[in-house]
Amino acid sequence: MKAFNVERGTVMPLDRVNVDTDQIIPKQFLKSIHRTGFGDNLFDGWRYLDEGEMGMTPNERRINHEFVINDPRYQGAIFLLARENFGCGSSREHAVWALMEYGFRAVIAPSFADIFLSNCYKNGLLPIVLEAEKIQELFELTQGERPLELVIDLPDDRITLPDGGQLTFAVDPTRKESLVKGLDDIGLTLAHREAIEAFEARHRTAMPWLFDRLAARS
Repeated sequence: MKAFNVERGTVMPLDRVNVDTDQIIPKQFLKSIHRTGFGDNLFDGWRYLDEGEMGMTPNERRINHEFVINDPRYQGAIFLLARENFGCGSSREHAVWALMEYGFRAVIAPSFADIFLSNCYKNGLLPIVLEAEKIQELFELTQGERPLELVIDLPDDRITLPDGGQLTFAVDPTRKESLVKGLDDIGLTLAHREAIEAFEARHRTAMPWLFDRLAARS
């Protein structure tokens, strides 16, 4: 999992409430369990004017130039600004995969659906919760001629604005440590590899008959 420490980048504003996971990545694109191949279909129903299918490239699609993801001002954005209850709906992890493959490193919103929030942490996407008033201020800043650029410092829990102003946020310390170190659930387990191997060695010494039976069955 890619670590998140300090990231500098521009913001894409998605001014819609209750964005659910089927809108983030529609159901027809959930035919793969691999974490790649979803970026081109992020927000597919809004991004294109036709109904896409697995395997179609953007060049084969009718582009909706009114949707924010197709606005040249926001190309290359790595932070997504959203409204209340982002990521609601079904628990599909593919929604986080699609956001990350598109290039987003963080999503900033007033609130997130619980399962989506958990999936973000497990995959290295930083979800930042700010008060609705602060979110509105950020939306207003995105409407200038130039894209809004932010610096997000996860170790220090702060966002730095172009004028030097700062916003603070809170992340559970355990989840923060995992993001900063780039450790998913498997990585967290492997961090205790020596203790696990030592336990297995003691267990094999104390109960050799158990391992003999397992070897005989294999």
